[in-house]
Amino acid sequence: MSLAIRLHVTSTTIFHYCNNTSKKNPFSHNCTKFKANPIYHFDKLSHLMFSHRKKMSSLTSSRGSCGMSVKSSLIEPDGGSLVDLVVPENQRVAKIAEAETMAKVKLTKIDLEWVHVISEGWASPLKGFMREDEYLQSLHFNSLRMKDGSIVNMSLPIVLAIDDEDKEKIGASSDVALIGPNDDLVGILRSIEIYKHNKEERIARTWGTTAPGLPYVEEVITSAGNWLIGGDLEVIKPIKYNDGLDHYRLSPQQLRDEFDRREADAVFAFQLRNPVHNGHALLMNDTRRRLLEMGYKNPILLLHPLGGFTKADDVPLDVRMEQHSKVLEDGVLDPETTIVAIFPSPMHYAGPTEVQWHAKARINAGANFYIVGRDPAGMSHPTEKRDLYDPDHGKKVLSMAPGLEKLNILPFRVAAYDTVDKKMAFFDPSRAKEFLFISGTKMRTYARTGENPPDGFMCPGGWEVLVKYYESLQAEDGVQNSAVLTAR
Repeated sequence: MSLAIRLHVTSTTIFHYCNNTSKKNPFSHNCTKFKANPIYHFDKLSHLMFSHRKKMSSLTSSRGSCGMSVKSSLIEPDGGSLVDLVVPENQRVAKIAEAETMAKVKLTKIDLEWVHVISEGWASPLKGFMREDEYLQSLHFNSLRMKDGSIVNMSLPIVLAIDDEDKEKIGASSDVALIGPNDDLVGILRSIEIYKHNKEERIARTWGTTAPGLPYVEEVITSAGNWLIGGDLEVIKPIKYNDGLDHYRLSPQQLRDEFDRREADAVFAFQLRNPVHNGHALLMNDTRRRLLEMGYKNPILLLHPLGGFTKADDVPLDVRMEQHSKVLEDGVLDPETTIVAIFPSPMHYAGPTEVQWHAKARINAGANFYIVGRDPAGMSHPTEKRDLYDPDHGKKVLSMAPGLEKLNILPFRVAAYDTVDKKMAFFDPSRAKEFLFISGTKMRTYARTGENPPDGFMCPGGWEVLVKYYESLQAEDGVQNSAVLTAR
């Protein structure tokens, strides 16, 4: 039974941060400090339930022109209820026996990540890999039309590719077994449909370009088969990675239960695939402050790093999670009002198309506010010296995207390093020359070369994690180079 309460809005609400220099900036130190506690994590979750009170709050900013009206508590998942495709424990033996008689389809590591995503309801109401009608709606309209005529957002095709040999092996079968990268039985795909995989069309419509060098395309699509197979998914048991991070991989239902336990009346989600610096913290802390000013009593931050496939030069997930832990331990974010969990989706780097997926998935997790910044889900153009996407289009698209009307979009002001106050602060165009923009690439260069960033850019504990990671890479490179020289 869902405890979510529908968000009553007629159009997507955008919460604008308006300039107001008359108010004292609450972030007057390099790091906003809270009582340091260990990072909140989830070896066991308390499933306390309580009765929600429907909250009708007038979200009118003290800045007049930034007013909006929203009536909400938590938010209803797409389709009205969360999808859960994991087979009940008492049925697993029978399902395994049945699967042994079926044609088999081998999954890649990234295919398995998508099985994880679908099975837990991140893509609700999707109940399996897309059949052709779902695929075409997603590819051309970025949404799916439900039987009742309503629209849900679905901006990325979630599909499973097979090759000619697989297609011939499946033949006229209506069901197939899905086998994991380690040859273990993962699940069953039922009432299947096989259709043509037009790779060029898929790439062009998802990324807006077919230029070489797109990370997900090169990793997944180029070598994939010429057919797609869709159907209803049954997953034999919950997906686990046994990498020491599974306790962070909370399903949408587990997150909703935790929001209920904490009696959250607003949940604001922040997705990232980079380490957290003090500019990020400024944005997250400022968002909570503003929600409190609007009348919310207990806004909870969902710090939600992406945990699936990322490109080779991104910081690995285990390093990022350790760095996030230090951010909370150093008191930059408040552990009492922050939940850190892993979002299991692979990364496409598809800009405005992909950011819709990121926002939609957080609706299903129970977030009713979504923070979006500059160039979300973007990347540099793979063959030209420019951004692949307009950096402002992501937040603009979110404000208009079909199926996201019930989500409050929070575009944030740009944060940069203030060289006068020696801290991360909101960018002031009138003092543009006094601000330093430190990109993710620049941050990684600092850490790789052993150069310290300016004081106040990142908490010391978090920076130390990054430095140690890049030192370990350099040590590995040194060993490999020595081995090559010895072989010669």
